[in-house]
Amino acid sequence: MSGDESLIDELLAGEHRALARVITKIENRSPGHRELVSRLHDHTGRAQVVGITGSPGAGKSTLVDKMAATYRERGETVGVIAIDPSSPYTGGAVLGDRIRMASNVGDMDVFFRSMSARGSLGGLSTSTTDAVKALDAFGKDRIIVETVGAGQNEVDIVRMADTVAVLVPPGSGDDVQMLKAGILEIADVFVVNKADLDGADRTVKELREMVHMRDASPMAGHHGAGPSGIDDGEDGDEERQPPIVETVAKTGEGVDELLAVLADHAEWLEATGERDARARQRYADEIRTLLRADSAALVEEELEARGGLEEYVDAVVARETDPYSVADEILAPVAEAVRERREAREN
Repeated sequence: MSGDESLIDELLAGEHRALARVITKIENRSPGHRELVSRLHDHTGRAQVVGITGSPGAGKSTLVDKMAATYRERGETVGVIAIDPSSPYTGGAVLGDRIRMASNVGDMDVFFRSMSARGSLGGLSTSTTDAVKALDAFGKDRIIVETVGAGQNEVDIVRMADTVAVLVPPGSGDDVQMLKAGILEIADVFVVNKADLDGADRTVKELREMVHMRDASPMAGHHGAGPSGIDDGEDGDEERQPPIVETVAKTGEGVDELLAVLADHAEWLEATGERDARARQRYADEIRTLLRADSAALVEEELEARGGLEEYVDAVVARETDPYSVADEILAPVAEAVRERREAREN
């Protein structure tokens, strides 16, 4: 039995050390990591995955800590993946040993892992997806993915979740305006954290108005309609409207209500078939992402075999050729091989 095979067997048997090693291989994109993830795939699909996003300072870290602690009180196991900004010195996660998970220190059934952004959130999205698969195959009941902020890259990362919670700090009209520009459509639940501060009531009101405006829009579809984009329930709109939960994470206030809302959403996903529809979309996106990355790697390999890009650039600058012709020439052997394989299949 190879080392990787025994590593997978240990992970599936519940060895946390094996889980940590597999996620390290995934994060580092070590040789063989793809085979590891491929072997895990058949053991996935059971965990509830929750994405937590929102602007910096919204209290995501504290809330995730309290959520994990509450799940553990109920006897459920938890995996947490926190996307952290990179250290400019080591490339590792600056907050890798976060004190903020203090509620769960020493509890092996809360597996916490920081993953470094390293300035490349596009590649990180694939790594995070694979790490979620490892936690799922391991048997974690709940998996929480927490992002750095609420930009488009972070949105791409949390799309892997069954349920997405967007945190909004109170009393900040700018944050609510920012939601209009980017992540309103992905929210399955809004959380106004630090609800004991001034401005919380106003923020809740603004969010309600935004949700109402979005559902009234002809572009609505993520919540107001079924997987096909067509409303398929008499009272479905009401059920699918993202609820707004108020929490005070530092005291734990509202956390039970939030977990109940997340559970309700999970039940709705199952009852309507939306969970399967979203899973299909995620797998389609994942396959496309891998195809793009692998195709780019093949092109780079061909380019390297031809001596690199500089000579081609010199020729373009000298008007001896043009960028389209260069691309056609470099891709020609790849395209030819693909066509030959396709013709062989058809014949």
